[in-house]
Amino acid sequence: MHKFVELAKQSVEGFVKTGRTISPPEPLSPEMKEKAGVFVSIKKHGHLRGCIGTFMACHENIAAEIIKNAVAAATQDPRFDPVKENELDELTYSVDVLSPPEKVKDLSELDPKIYGVIITKGSRKGLLLPDLESVDTVEEQLRITRMKAGILPEEKIDIFRFRVQRHK
Repeated sequence: MHKFVELAKQSVEGFVKTGRTISPPEPLSPEMKEKAGVFVSIKKHGHLRGCIGTFMACHENIAAEIIKNAVAAATQDPRFDPVKENELDELTYSVDVLSPPEKVKDLSELDPKIYGVIITKGSRKGLLLPDLESVDTVEEQLRITRMKAGILPEEKIDIFRFRVQRHK
């Protein structure tokens, strides 16, 4: 198990069992000291159980991003009830580290298997990670992202793309 995934697992288990957030491991490895946006996804029996993240770094390093987003994915994803202690053995985790977003000028620059997307319209913003099951076209990727952001199909949007390093 990759150290990012292990940290996400420890964060969720520690919080669910004690109600406290764990501290980052000491000493931090060079890759945990970097700054980046991070998404933590939790699955139970192959089905999404929680997913929360940041598209840009919000904390002092990747370790802190993983800890905060893992706990949030387990306890604050509005689509799901908070994770209970009796579920912990059934959960699997993935951690996506995001590249900085790049503005897209043309839809030909997108590929849902390679790039995630961020769309914006005023203060509304939606994000969809890349390489998701059943998202095979740019049109489907943008439709889902618009829906998440509450942006209508006819509204003009700004589109940004990003890559992820996915750790399982």
